[in-house]
Formats: sequence, C-alpha cells, structure tokens
Amino acid sequence: MAMSILTHILAGLFGMGSWVTICGLFVELPLIVPHVPEGWYLPSYISVIIQMANIGPLFVTLMHRFRPGTLSETAVIYFIIAFGILASLLLAFFWSERVVVQGVERSVPLLLLIFFISIVDCTSSVTFLPFMTQLKAEYLMTYYIGEGLSGLVPALMAMVQGVGVMECVNASLILRSNQSHFNSSEENANYLVPSYQPANFSVEAYFFFLTAMMVVCLVAFLLLNYHPAVARERPNGSPVSRWKNKKSEKKPMMNSQRTVQKARSSFGTGTYTWVQVVYIYIIITWVNALTNTGLPSVQSYSCLPYGDQAYHWSATMANVANPIACFITIFYTQRSLVLMGVLTSLGSLIGVYIMAMAVLSPCPLLVHDTSGAVIIVLAWFLFILVLSYVKTNTGAHTE
Repeated sequence: MAMSILTHILAGLFGMGSWVTICGLFVELPLIVPHVPEGWYLPSYISVIIQMANIGPLFVTLMHRFRPGTLSETAVIYFIIAFGILASLLLAFFWSERVVVQGVERSVPLLLLIFFISIVDCTSSVTFLPFMTQLKAEYLMTYYIGEGLSGLVPALMAMVQGVGVMECVNASLILRSNQSHFNSSEENANYLVPSYQPANFSVEAYFFFLTAMMVVCLVAFLLLNYHPAVARERPNGSPVSRWKNKKSEKKPMMNSQRTVQKARSSFGTGTYTWVQVVYIYIIITWVNALTNTGLPSVQSYSCLPYGDQAYHWSATMANVANPIACFITIFYTQRSLVLMGVLTSLGSLIGVYIMAMAVLSPCPLLVHDTSGAVIIVLAWFLFILVLSYVKTNTGAHTE
C-alpha cells in the first residue's frame, strides 16, 4: 500500500510540472505589467506566443508519424524539463529587461523566455501523458490532478505574495511623495487614485519558486523511471526505458466494419463508430480552443474594468477550478456522449458572457457595481470547471 501511495505522489508531482510556468506567469501579471512597456497587452501577447510554441508538439508528432522509433520520448521529457528549469531560472534575472526595437522599448528577453517555457509546457502535453500510460490506469487520474495543481499551487503562492493588493488614496498624497515642488492646484487635488501595496516578496523570488517546482518535477520523473516500487506498478513490470518500442493500442479507436452497428453509445469502452469519433474530436478541439486560446487572450479585457482584484481573483479561481474538476472525475464519471455535449454547450454559453464583457470593455455590464466583479469571477471559475471536467472525463476514458 505504501508503494502505491508513493507512486500516486510521484505521478501528481510529475503532473504538476506540466503547465506550472505558464499558469504561474498568468497569476503574476498584476505585478509584472507595471514594469513592462507592453502593459496589459501582455496577456494577449502571451496567448499568441503559446500558440506559436505548438511547434514543439508538432515536431514530436511528425517524428512519430514519419520516423517511428527514432525519437526517445524519455530523453525528450528529460530535455524539456531541464530546459524549463533553465528558462524559469533566467526569467528571475531578465523578466524586467528591455530592448529598443526600431526606437520603441520592448520586453524582448521576457517574451523570448515566455516562448521557451511555452514550448516546454505545450510539448509536455504530448510526452507526459504517453509516459503515464506505462503505469496502471489508476495513476493516470492522479496525473490529471497534479496537472490541475500546476495552476492552483502558483495561484496560492501569488495570494501569499499579495498580488494586486491596493487601496484608494488621495492624489495629493501621491504627489507629495513623488515631487518636492508642486503648485497649489496639485496640492489641493481631491480625487482618489489607486496605490498598490508592496508585495510580500519579489517577482524574482516567485520565479525562483516556479524553478523549484520544475526541479521537483524532474526528481519525480527520475523516481518514476528508476524507483523499484514504481516498477512493480507497471502492468508488464518492464522498465520505462523500454517503453519507446512501438506497441499496438490496447483499445482500438475505431470499430471494424462488422461491429459498427453495435450499441448506440460506447463512450468509455475504447471502441467507437466513425460518427462518435468525429463528435468526440470536435468537442475536444472546441473545448481546448476555448480554454487554451480563445478566452485566456481576452481575460484582461473582461476583468480589468472591474478592477485589478477582479482580474487577480478570476485568474486564481480559474486555476482552482481545474483540480476540482479532476477530483470530481475521480468520484463521479458520467460516460454519456449526450452529457458531454450538454456540458460543452453550458461552458460555451458562459464563455459567450465572458467574451461579451471583453467586447464591451472598458464599459461592460455592472462595471461600477460590486456584483459585476463577483459575476465575472464566478463566470471564469464555472467556465474552467465545466470544460475541464469535459476534458478530464474524456481523457480518462478514451486512452
């Protein structure tokens, strides 16, 4: 039993390294943005950079397709984790550096390092999961929970750091602290401006924390490869170093022509008709497009009109929603294709509201009401919760 618990812990820690740098970067934006020339355009730049970084998984996929067996995926995982550690460490030193490009200051080192960590995180999606299939099926869900925690743990650390904490003060107080000379009109300024409270620790320290999490991921991967207790948890008992040999699917994705006329829905059994396969792929594509690109790129536009606190809490609660969805999947798995479609539709409707608020920015609905901030934070939480459940439930029963 202790050995099983050890493997569960290692699988969770390994999963935590999958998207920890990108998720951690998003929740740290309120502290980063005031120091970079891109301002609040930075979240949109990050979303574009993440999509460009999909050259990593594309390369791995093409190598498997056209040169099967030549790419050692164990070596790939070692490389991307080590590369992620290096990129995260460099972020701590160069995140605020600027370079003049055609007479305009740009955060070239920051954007370049974000591209590198995006390659690491995107490539983990096509390497970490196949590795986990070498263990017994019950450890796959633990991996998903760890993947969800890759967003939650940095969010909790950002809360401890005090990201986005501010208070409204009279403008004259700011003028007195920043200037030794000001005229009488400035001295009598009677309007409120935001004053951001200093964080409990620096952005550099936060990036060192992300680097440490990547180191933990590397140690977990080493133990998953070489610890004797983990070896006994593999169905065939073979060492992971041999897993690169090509294997046939344990469960065929397609039915043969003779069995196409069987039960109407076989979601979760590993066999599908062509219509069901197309349906599943459309939903997976749509859900990932919404959660990975479409909505994150406009998160700042949908939340910032309600205040920095609304943005910070929406990013934090979105990261909390992911592991909650994984826990729900452990205790309640509904394999209905119809329910999967209903939940996707529900999540999409919530996404429509979020997108509408982004389009209406800087004057969205209830912009001067506390309820508006509460609704937008709740919308982001439910959006990620529902669609993460769809992704996790689908992945847990179609491998």
